[in-house]
Amino acid sequence: MKKIELDIVALSHSVTHSHNYAVVLGEQDGVRRLPIVIGGFEAQAIAVAMERMTPSRPLTHDLFRNSMDTFNINLKEIVINNLLDGIFYARLICEKDGEVLEIDSRTSDALAMAVRFECPIYTYEFILDAAGVILEDADEEGATAPTKKKRKRAAKIVDLTDRSTEDLEELLKSVLDKEDYREAAKIRDEIQRRTQ
Repeated sequence: MKKIELDIVALSHSVTHSHNYAVVLGEQDGVRRLPIVIGGFEAQAIAVAMERMTPSRPLTHDLFRNSMDTFNINLKEIVINNLLDGIFYARLICEKDGEVLEIDSRTSDALAMAVRFECPIYTYEFILDAAGVILEDADEEGATAPTKKKRKRAAKIVDLTDRSTEDLEELLKSVLDKEDYREAAKIRDEIQRRTQ
């Protein structure tokens, strides 16, 4: 089966599941999106890596990455390989001493590892057919997907409380430049909460 490469395009609170988050994956050469509901811990693990934050102690996914590095195991890619009863399944495709190894994984954990290793994320056509959605603002004649670089910049912010006020002010300028007023409002509210 032909693999379709995806990028993480957004990470936000889930509209349909309270206390959960949604990570939205977008195909690199198309307009379809694949929303996946994940837990708060996994959302934090993905956000920390995407924002290049360094926690004072390693998170679980950092520990796993450090262990893989110690034993010279390279994460080559992750593949979201199945969808059964609304549950996504994934595999970590690893390499050690020229041997390819596959490890079963929850999709949220696989995504957290992919961000840490900066490795590609893939899925298959049948999964996008079953659970993918078409980008709403794509025009029908010749819609093109945003570039990978733009997608990475479009990722949503999950937790602002761990950031310094100076960092928040820089982030506010950045999202205003992109005209992302919803995120700007969240950042502004956090800055105001600190100054009261």
